[in-house]
Amino acid sequence: MTVLNRETFLTNLADNLGRPRRITGVERPTWSVQPQWDVYQHLSSDELIDILEKQCQVIHTDFKRTDRASLEQVLRKVIEGYNGQSIVAANDPRNKEFGLQVLFSRLMEEGKEVHVWDSKLEKDNITFAERADVGITFSDITLAESGTVTLFNNRYNGRSISLLPKTYIAIIPKETIVQRMTQAAKQIHDANQQGNDVASCVSFITGPSNSADIEMNLIVGVHGPIQVTYIVVD
Repeated sequence: MTVLNRETFLTNLADNLGRPRRITGVERPTWSVQPQWDVYQHLSSDELIDILEKQCQVIHTDFKRTDRASLEQVLRKVIEGYNGQSIVAANDPRNKEFGLQVLFSRLMEEGKEVHVWDSKLEKDNITFAERADVGITFSDITLAESGTVTLFNNRYNGRSISLLPKTYIAIIPKETIVQRMTQAAKQIHDANQQGNDVASCVSFITGPSNSADIEMNLIVGVHGPIQVTYIVVD
């Protein structure tokens, strides 16, 4: 991601504060207490998965766990459970790695519609997502504490895939699971510092859409997927 006009912005900010801009001698403080790093710090991957599973109950999300060999079977059952006749999915290189391309081909042979996000089609992608029964993406970073999947949205992975269909399935490779938001933010920051491409839009999704704005009553499925399933893949 390219940062534009940083120097001009900071200089104008200092001018409006009525003080000279400080550009040297600034050091990040070291705090004596840092709970953001301590929570769940010593837990194993399997223990974090247990926390994720329990949190899924809180956020009204179905939880599945499988391995790569059985992923196709588990994913097919979830799609069938949602009566999925139309499916939209990200154009992710992991589709081939995890066997999703084979499943998509078989579903189309059975008469179902499968649309893999195509940047050349622009708005046609969104039009399909609006009427799709199921949206499918991989999670790039998964927060065990809150039950949140992190999506790096780009031309191959549009935000509409997880926002517009009636239901949403997040495939969670085990290695993407971290403790909480602290570790996710650090991964994104480190990638940026190392000069790696970082998505200009990062989505944090925690279960199905819901709102408690009206009289503090929780209503699930207000402005997005009504049902969500997380599938953790060992």
